[in-house]
Amino acid sequence: MLLLIHISLALMSLVVATSALKAPSLRKIRLNYGLAAGTLASGTYLVFTSHAPLASSCTSGLLYLGFAIGMTYAAHQRLDHTE
Repeated sequence: MLLLIHISLALMSLVVATSALKAPSLRKIRLNYGLAAGTLASGTYLVFTSHAPLASSCTSGLLYLGFAIGMTYAAHQRLDHTE
């Protein structure tokens, strides 16, 4: 069940990040940071409780976080320039 929540958080985060990049708003940016934090927390919990291979889990997690946070940062920069 936690795996389903983890995957849902990650997918929602990418959707919100894409939306924030297209039409930036502070609400979307904050929401995406929360979703990314939830994904990181649930992923960390899953790695430690399921004894998943750490190298592959961390690599994919860092790629996801880099992409999601990078898009959110770009949206934040666009928001700053529109205000």
